This record gives sequence, structure tokens and C-alpha cells, in this order.
Amino acid sequence: MSDPIDKKDAQDTDASEGRFRKQDWPFYWLTRTSARYFMTMEKRLKAIGLDVPRWRVLMSLFEDEHMSVSEIAEVCIIKLNTATKIIQRMVADGLVTTRARPTDARVTEVTLTPLGDARRREARAIADLVFAGAFQDLDAEEQRTLNTLMERVFHRLGEY
Repeated sequence: MSDPIDKKDAQDTDASEGRFRKQDWPFYWLTRTSARYFMTMEKRLKAIGLDVPRWRVLMSLFEDEHMSVSEIAEVCIIKLNTATKIIQRMVADGLVTTRARPTDARVTEVTLTPLGDARRREARAIADLVFAGAFQDLDAEEQRTLNTLMERVFHRLGEY
């Protein structure tokens, strides 16, 4: 695939350097918003003995009862070895169990335990409160628009 940024675009970017303001850069707000969300969730989840990585795995498994470690890594956008370590800790905590996939024994599947599902429900209640506070002045249409725009940017970033 060819690089979508040609020399003229690069020159235009160089020429605009003097006008750059971080507040006008969408990635500035994306990064700050994401970091603040994780800090808020980390603080609140700590009260129930969870952290953000475990929360993300729990929510992934709620939607799909059995997922491979690779599928979890992809959904959570984390490296496979990181997902493996998180899941090992979650097995030790009694939140998930693992098994060989019935159709392919080379694949390790992960599923929630009753304790994991209970923690997922507690964490989801916390996340719902954080969501309600963060989006209190955005109506449903604005939320859909934001999701649509973010999804488009996400897929575009996968092209590089």
C-alpha cells in the first residue's frame, strides 16, 4: 500500500507549523479523554478489587461467552503476551477459567466464572455511573455521531 501522505501534503503541514495549537488536534483530546477515563475507572474499580485490564477482559467475555486469548487481545487492543498474563492473573483470582477449544485443541478459550460474572456486574455498575456523568449533556444522537466518527478514525488508523 502506498503512503497516503504525499510530498505536497507534507509541505503543507510544514507550512502550517506556526499555526499549530494542540487544542485543535483531535488526537490531543482523544488521548486526554482516554487517559482521564482510565484514571477514573482505575480509581473506582480498585474499590472492588479490579483494574482496567481485568475490567476490559470481563466485559469482552460477557458479550461472547467463550473467547480465545487471541480474540480477547484483539478486542481489548493489547498484545497477545499481555492478554495471556492478564488472563493468568484472572484465573488465579477465580474470575475466569480456561479450556481447550472443542473444535481446535490448540486454541485456549477463556470464560467467566460465577465470581467473574459477579465482579463484571459490579464493575459495569461503576462504568455506567462514569458514563452517565461523562455524557450527561450529550443526547443520544450526539453520542451516535461521536461513536460513528470515532469508529471511522479507528478503522483508518488500521490502514497505516
